[in-house]
Amino acid sequence: MAEAQTGPGGSGEPIIRIDGLNKWFGTFHVLRDIDLTVEERERIVICGPSGSGKSTLIRCINRLEEHQEGRVVVDGTELTHNLKNIDAIRSEVGMVFQQFNLFPHLTVLENCTLAPIWVRKMPKAEATDIAMEYLTRVKIPEQADKYPGQLSGGQQQRVAIARSLCMRPKIMLFDEPTSALDPEMIKEVLDVMVDLAGTGMTMLVVTHEMGFARQVAHRVIFMDEGQIVEQNEPEEFFNNPRSDRTKLFLSQILSH
Repeated sequence: MAEAQTGPGGSGEPIIRIDGLNKWFGTFHVLRDIDLTVEERERIVICGPSGSGKSTLIRCINRLEEHQEGRVVVDGTELTHNLKNIDAIRSEVGMVFQQFNLFPHLTVLENCTLAPIWVRKMPKAEATDIAMEYLTRVKIPEQADKYPGQLSGGQQQRVAIARSLCMRPKIMLFDEPTSALDPEMIKEVLDVMVDLAGTGMTMLVVTHEMGFARQVAHRVIFMDEGQIVEQNEPEEFFNNPRSDRTKLFLSQILSH
C-alpha cells in the first residue's frame, strides 16, 4: 500500500488541540489532564487497557461526550455548549464505532446518502454518485441495494466507513472498529483503513491491532487510568517503550 504523498502538518495550526482535558462520569475521573495536538494528515493510534479512557477521549473530539474542564478545539472551532459549533464539527468529523450503527430498514446506499442529503443539502443524484464512489473504495459496490442484515459483520463495518466518508470529513475517528468482528473479517476492514490512510486522511484510531499501528501510524499513544502515559513514533514505541506500564501492556498484547 502506498504511503500518503505528504506527511502530517504543513498548515501551521494543529487540526485538533486538546488542553487540560478532564472528564468525570459521576465520581469516576475518566480523563485526567489530557494535552494533545494532532496535525492535519496525521494518523494516530491510541491503545491501552480496557477502561483507560481511550474511547471517551475520541468521543470528546466530536462532543459525543461532554468534558467538564479544559478545551477541545477542532479545525479552529472550540467545542462548547454552542450547538451550532457542535453541528459544524460533526459535519467535518466522521466516526466509525465498534458496533456498526447502520439503519436496518434502509439499504446500504440509503444509509450512505442520508447524511449528505439532509445535512449537506446535497441533491440525491450527487449523493448517490458519491456513495457509489466510496462503496467502490471499500470494495462492496455490489451490495448497494442490500439491507445491513444481509451482510457479514466485516461488510457492515465497511459500509459504516463508506457512510462516514460520504460526508467528505476532514478527520476520521475509529473507536475499536474491528473488536466486534470475527477474526477472518478483521483483515478486510483493516485493509480498507490502510487504504484510507494512504489518501492522507487525518485519523485517530482506538485499536488493539498493533500490526495496523506499525504499518499506518505516525504516532502511537498509550493511555492508562485516564492519562496519556507514553507516545512515540511506532518503531520507538514498540522497540523501546519507556514506561513500565507500557512495557507490561505490550508484553501482554504482543504475546497473543
